[in-house]
Amino acid sequence: MITGELKNRIDGLWEMFWTGGLTNPLDVIEQITYLMFIRDLDDSDNRRAKESAMLGLPYASIFAGEVAVGDRAIEGEQLKWSVFHDFPAARMYTTVQEWVFPFIKNLHDDKNSAYSKYMGDAIFKLPTPLMLSKVVDALDGIYRLMSEAQSSDVRGDVYEYLLAKIATAGVNGQFRTPRHIIRMMVELTDPKPDDVIADPACGTSGFLVAAGEYLKERRREEIFFDRKNNEHYRSGMFHGYDMDRTMLRIGAMNMMTHGVDRPVIEYRDSLSEQNPDRSRFSLILANPPFKGSLDAETVSPDLLKVCKTKKTELLFLALFLRMLRVGGRCACIVPDGVLFGASNAHKAIRRALIEDNRLEAVISMPSGVFKPYAGVSTAVLLFTKTGHGGTDQVWFYDMQADGFSLDDKRAPVEQNDIPDLLARFRAREDEPDRPRDQKSFFVPKEEIAANDYDLSINKYKTAAYTPVEYPPTGEILAELDRLDAEVTQELAELKEMLKA
Repeated sequence: MITGELKNRIDGLWEMFWTGGLTNPLDVIEQITYLMFIRDLDDSDNRRAKESAMLGLPYASIFAGEVAVGDRAIEGEQLKWSVFHDFPAARMYTTVQEWVFPFIKNLHDDKNSAYSKYMGDAIFKLPTPLMLSKVVDALDGIYRLMSEAQSSDVRGDVYEYLLAKIATAGVNGQFRTPRHIIRMMVELTDPKPDDVIADPACGTSGFLVAAGEYLKERRREEIFFDRKNNEHYRSGMFHGYDMDRTMLRIGAMNMMTHGVDRPVIEYRDSLSEQNPDRSRFSLILANPPFKGSLDAETVSPDLLKVCKTKKTELLFLALFLRMLRVGGRCACIVPDGVLFGASNAHKAIRRALIEDNRLEAVISMPSGVFKPYAGVSTAVLLFTKTGHGGTDQVWFYDMQADGFSLDDKRAPVEQNDIPDLLARFRAREDEPDRPRDQKSFFVPKEEIAANDYDLSINKYKTAAYTPVEYPPTGEILAELDRLDAEVTQELAELKEMLKA
């Protein structure tokens, strides 16, 4: 969430583009993204060099020695943000336009890679050296503030705010998932080094980046000291699809600056027959669109067999089941309507999750999680594809606070259920006897089936009643008589005062 001084800095950055003649919002977003990527390349290269040195692994910097830019050989150090940002404006402009930008467009040797596909048509549009110099200084200030706040995914946060400024966020369900919610979902699924991970509505690749960062934190030795796992991590583990080329470009750059050289980031309508993936992935992390236009004729027929509907949130659930291999697991966000909707399609997808697979958890989230972009109430579903059932009981959790205020400001607050949620989920063997007036509890499959597979937590949660003791009736009447007499006396005194 962008607030305070950081918000003012980004507003100022936007104003620089506007006064400089770049008034198309998507042009502004793309130009900012390119410059942030150039800056991140420098940081990422330094970080990976340090990591390799700590692990005793070889690492060749992309800026080492002379670098080929077209038919010229340039000293690589001059292409680093930390070097050229100190150049005079005219020299900086020439360096970025003629050397740095062509360098990043051809950074990846594999011309079929996601990065090459989406950077090939990238154009540097800043019109003057003075404007570039101002923008570079402004971005340095923004990065400094983000570093002080210890916030991650700078590109995503800035992109989210820029989308909000142009009133685009949420029109097609394209508001970003808050970083702490993504991290919670990643921790719930606990990615492994051999997982094949997908997000069929990837946007800026936030879920994929978070999964990669989690693996580097928790499985560092398994990832970096095993040649097979290392190669899998860099080129075969992460798959993301989207229908917005700007999102895809940002997603590809995001993954690359986080150490994933060759992610599979593709332009694809995941719900259509363009998507051939079946029984392929071991983990899906997603926040699919809840609304937006949908051409029913393009929807893959095998998804309609599971639930005949035009609702994207239901079709994506059917898609996840199709894309997962047996034993694969999924954590996804759904609007509350999915949990209790009474249509045949709603009931069909819930029945498929419970009767044909293993639904493990339903986490109800407060309605303010996606503010200020949307006030919809949502939940996280966790399930494993089995193809033959396996749901004995479902774990419910009633999240009432996520560490931020639930209004449009989304300011940090002390109340946060996420640590408790994660602790209870990891120790679910201690949960079966927990009463239903608590934050979490189990519900048997048979009870859920008897309720038309309703998964709304309020259907099963009971209220905790605290008995209240009242004084005897005689005491209450005596107190009423006393108060009445007091009022009568004061009225009499007021009348005497008025007579005088």
